[in-house]
Amino acid sequence: MPDYSHLTTATAQSTRTIERLLALRQQFRSDGVPARTLDEKLLLATWNIRDFDKPAYGERSDEAIAYIAEVISHFDLVALQEVYRDLTALKRVMALLGPRWRYIVTDATEDEPGSRSKRGNDERLAFVFDTGKVHFGGLAGELVLPSIKQSDGTYRPVSQIWRTPYMVGFECGWSRFLLATVHITWGSSEAEPATRVEEIRQVAQFLKRRTEDPTTWARNLILLGDFNIFAPEDQTFAQLTDAGFMIPEALQSLPSNAIKTRHYDQIAFRLQPDTRLDFTGKAGVFDYFQSVFRNEDEELFVAAMGERYHTTEKGKSKTSAGKKTYYRTYWRTHQMSDHLPMWVELKIDYSDECLQAKLEG
Repeated sequence: MPDYSHLTTATAQSTRTIERLLALRQQFRSDGVPARTLDEKLLLATWNIRDFDKPAYGERSDEAIAYIAEVISHFDLVALQEVYRDLTALKRVMALLGPRWRYIVTDATEDEPGSRSKRGNDERLAFVFDTGKVHFGGLAGELVLPSIKQSDGTYRPVSQIWRTPYMVGFECGWSRFLLATVHITWGSSEAEPATRVEEIRQVAQFLKRRTEDPTTWARNLILLGDFNIFAPEDQTFAQLTDAGFMIPEALQSLPSNAIKTRHYDQIAFRLQPDTRLDFTGKAGVFDYFQSVFRNEDEELFVAAMGERYHTTEKGKSKTSAGKKTYYRTYWRTHQMSDHLPMWVELKIDYSDECLQAKLEG
């Protein structure tokens, strides 16, 4: 559990933080998120944590950091996207999670000199995990796509993914597996941009080949993160299933965006038969806005939202509806995120099977 020693009831804000932490904890129980176990099951999650913590949007409040740490603490291993170049915000969360928790991050993605586009957006990809249960296996690397062989026998380099996917090997219980996390390029239209479809296709096919290589570090692979998929019917989604990845049915019908009905985030499996890692059938999305920064809490945060809450970019007063929209879709999503954590439960204890095999063998 996170460190609560700094919390008191000295102010209305700190009292509210305690009350909302209790509400979050109750919501985890009532929403059916399994309780963490010592060594039987692994709770794995992915969360795009929106511009964490980009200077343009201001740093997270202490209250938000407490809620973020609480959410992460209910899982064993979390893939995070949109961690900013400056790791101060992540370190604030880690301080609350305590000494058993560790993180592994990529370097920040650099943009081409002189380019007007911010392809990498100064972002990192990260894994945060409880070392009391999950262990770094020794393998970590950013995915680099291989060159394509031409008809004349030469090789042509390919365009790399805008934000380089990150693949790390982990060990937990009886299981060892590769986790690959991605943040696929964004497109503003539901008409799927070719770039996004091609990025997912190349990543999925590359990782498929990894799982078919008998010399790879582990052949069980989980691909997760923000794919910017609008709906399961889209071509982006098909790139995963065409490469043989299994996406739990429970997740296919659950949008993971807090503002729009979008299926941006996914968790997809390529698990080998007769290996010690299995999906238990339990999966979901956790909507923390039911407990913290709720719709009805708008007036509590007027002062914290500052001048932008009261005026438009041109300095004109916002309407009541405009202020409410600003709170719900902008301000609070830069305190928490506009994405919701997506999770799955995996079986990692095979003690009974081992003992039974010995008895029969």
